[in-house]
Amino acid sequence: MQKLADFKLPPFFNYPPYFTLQPVRDTREKQIQLWKELILDYCKSQKIFLIGVEDDFPLFSNSAIDRSLSHEAREAFLSAIVGEGRAEWLDKGHRKCLILWHRIQDWADMILQFVRDNGLEDSVMTVEEIRTGTESHGTELQGIDRTILMRALKLLENKGKLALFKGTSADDEGVKFSV
Repeated sequence: MQKLADFKLPPFFNYPPYFTLQPVRDTREKQIQLWKELILDYCKSQKIFLIGVEDDFPLFSNSAIDRSLSHEAREAFLSAIVGEGRAEWLDKGHRKCLILWHRIQDWADMILQFVRDNGLEDSVMTVEEIRTGTESHGTELQGIDRTILMRALKLLENKGKLALFKGTSADDEGVKFSV
């Protein structure tokens, strides 16, 4: 995980009250909106797909002003992202959150564009090649979380754009595109 120094932080990040859930409704709504945008932007720029509420996530504390988000604030901000359909809780206890800085449909659209851009229509490749293959280097698909990739591929399969087939292991699961 890269450091915060590699990311342009907004001015509010150094304003101590933003690390405390605000009691006034309008102020809290603005605070939540700012944190939602910050978390999604940071995760996208750093290619982070998973946040644990209890993890040492760089945005959750600011040593320069000696402030950290409470567990309640972390859960509130992540729950707000979940409420927009931009994340999902992976457990009932709300400890791990899958971040969808692109919605599954958007990832599916990117896969189709990737297939077209690389002339892969009517070709076969492994799921792992989509994540780590030569063609994916420098694209948003490079290093995509496997859970997100599989959900986008299943969405495309349901639309008749590809066929998924199982191999003997997860490493050789295949995709046949029919775009």
